[in-house]
Amino acid sequence: MLRKALLRDVLPIQELINNAAKEGKVLPRSLNDIYDNLRDFFVCEEAETVYGCCALHITWEGLAEIRSLVVHPSRQKKGMGRELIEQGCAEVRAMGVKAVFLLTANPAYFKKLGFEHVDKSQLPHKIWSDCVHCVQFPNCNEVAMRMDI
Repeated sequence: MLRKALLRDVLPIQELINNAAKEGKVLPRSLNDIYDNLRDFFVCEEAETVYGCCALHITWEGLAEIRSLVVHPSRQKKGMGRELIEQGCAEVRAMGVKAVFLLTANPAYFKKLGFEHVDKSQLPHKIWSDCVHCVQFPNCNEVAMRMDI
């Protein structure tokens, strides 16, 4: 079942994200960060277990960022990631967002979903607000991608 995240989901979300972060797939997130941004998150659960999560964070007028898309390895390649992105995009579209972007180490996956590569210089608000505080800055291996919605 796909739904908005609830308070009870914070620890499972953090576990999903931080396990994927150990493999270099996403950046780790603290509990504080997840609580602060819980309203941005969607989760997929089965039998009361969270197997996927994704956050859509509005960053600027008409622009939102996809963050922390993670699907448990046992549920990958079954459309869960696509569902999470589509649901999040539907919500931010209803709010007036015109485009979403992301930074990823897996551009091939997002290209299949309709995202296109953009130069990071097209995202100055993001790069100079969040990225400068990242442990990977300025030697980040992530690719910037964008999709109009």
